[in-house]
Amino acid sequence: MGLKVWAVALLMITAGCAPTGGDSQELVVFAAASLTEAFGEIERAFEEARPDVDVRLNLAGSPTLREQILEGAPAAVFASASTGVMDEVAAADKTVGVPMVFARNRVVLAVPAGNPAGVRGLEDMGREELFVGTCAPGVPCGDLARAVLSAAGVELQTDTNEPDVRALLTKLATGELDAGLVYATDVRAAGGAVAAIPTGSGALTAPYPIAALTAAPDPGLAREFVAFVLSDRGRAILADHGFEAP
Repeated sequence: MGLKVWAVALLMITAGCAPTGGDSQELVVFAAASLTEAFGEIERAFEEARPDVDVRLNLAGSPTLREQILEGAPAAVFASASTGVMDEVAAADKTVGVPMVFARNRVVLAVPAGNPAGVRGLEDMGREELFVGTCAPGVPCGDLARAVLSAAGVELQTDTNEPDVRALLTKLATGELDAGLVYATDVRAAGGAVAAIPTGSGALTAPYPIAALTAAPDPGLAREFVAFVLSDRGRAILADHGFEAP
């Protein structure tokens, strides 16, 4: 993603967010799309504790956020769905300190409500007559999905490779796909629009690291947000949204 593209995206996040009274500080947090609901609640809880702070979330696929950060986006905190993606940001000297894993997520087989195609298990991801999807290779949910399928000996016959897990979830919820591999937390977030079928994926989970970034206007505030996510309160919120302990 080019510099102009992320700049426009960031303007959309921050447009109209100038303080209308007082001296509110803005804290821009880049977070993986699968953290949408959990970090929305964390945003509200942090702002309750710090009413002088206005948290702004930029939610997208982790590789997209990585590219924005590497190109100079003025983000204060990065929460990724992949340690590999975070390692690249850290290797570019964009993080403050060592990134910390704050949660884990698990891939499940998801189907539209009612399971109209009668999907029963991972083996159905290899059926050519079904419309199935995953996240794209290189996207954390896509890489983990392929690892789960490989461990199960299933040859994937995917009809779509989505840029992030929420795009995939939308296609499942609207019935465009018969099945797909998404995070357990995303199934929960979708309410009754999709249902999960256990994959038996065992210990295969995605670690989620977080770090303050060197571009933060107020490094102390960025570290404070990271500490809040790692705190008992932050982890309780994450658990309520289906994330597993790190």
